[in-house]
Amino acid sequence: MAAQTESAPGNASQFRTPLRYDYYEEKCGNVDNIVRRMMLRIVQLQHNAPAKLLRLLFHDCFIRGCDASVLLADSNNENGTVERDAIPNRTLKGFDFIDMIKDEIEEACPGVVSCSDILVLATRDGIVLAGGLYYPVLTGRRDSKESFFDEAMAEIPRPNGNISETLRLFSLRGFDERETVALLGGHNIGKIGCEFIRPRLSNFMGTGLPDPTIPSDFLEELMQKCPDDNSTINNMFNEHTARGLSESAISYSQGLSALSSVGTSFDNHYYKTLTRGRGLLFADQQLMANEKTAAVVMDYALDEGAIFRTEFAHAMVKLSNIGVLTGFQGEVRHSCSHLNSDQ
Repeated sequence: MAAQTESAPGNASQFRTPLRYDYYEEKCGNVDNIVRRMMLRIVQLQHNAPAKLLRLLFHDCFIRGCDASVLLADSNNENGTVERDAIPNRTLKGFDFIDMIKDEIEEACPGVVSCSDILVLATRDGIVLAGGLYYPVLTGRRDSKESFFDEAMAEIPRPNGNISETLRLFSLRGFDERETVALLGGHNIGKIGCEFIRPRLSNFMGTGLPDPTIPSDFLEELMQKCPDDNSTINNMFNEHTARGLSESAISYSQGLSALSSVGTSFDNHYYKTLTRGRGLLFADQQLMANEKTAAVVMDYALDEGAIFRTEFAHAMVKLSNIGVLTGFQGEVRHSCSHLNSDQ
């Protein structure tokens, strides 16, 4: 089975081929098993790995499609800028996980498997390990030779964005309201740095006051968990201990009273918190400010997550297939962070 992808302008479009199952069957038939084995090892060491890879994939696919452009540490652009240096991407994690998997695959099948396919496969396997549903992944992507700093600066949804902005950005990529709400449910796993929360607590939209939509008891909890001192705010790792939440980050999946690890259940906790006005990010809570998205939130909050997990899996299949390079477009990088021409 194959999936058609949108053609890009220019002569290269005539060389486009559809993604398909078992694309690497002849040249690297063990690739799925390698990725799965490596992800199991990675998650055993870094329990927050699925959340990091999910965010990394989202930021990659949202800018010009799933082409591994966000992984590049150098660029052939005139100004030398790369996506990973854009402000929305500076807190991205998981690059080292992709490098680990790439190294293992290169040992078995040098120069065959693209970094973009590795990122998509690893993210899917991470979601499954975190409790999400398995979903099929088509392969045959190629890696971009460019990185798009300016677009990453402008088009990654902002944590303080309103619902109109969020829906517009998702709609430009072909996602309707329901799919948008499903994809944002990826916040069920992982942690969020307090640097993204603190502006809501004391200087919301430059007013010098807290976000008036935050319930007073929740505001007090957030202020305790996110103190002004930001010396450890960027520590978003989950150490899989029973220490509860650190001052540096707040767990989405277990809530403020968490005493267990993040990501043990890919459930609908995220949506239940939104119905109580306790979303951590303004952009998340804004899902309740729109009639259509609020109705979806309510749907996902009703059961124990079965509807959400199913629709999230469908949305991830769609996300993973947008804007891909195939055929003779792009290249298959030998190192995921560098262009082949730079090695």
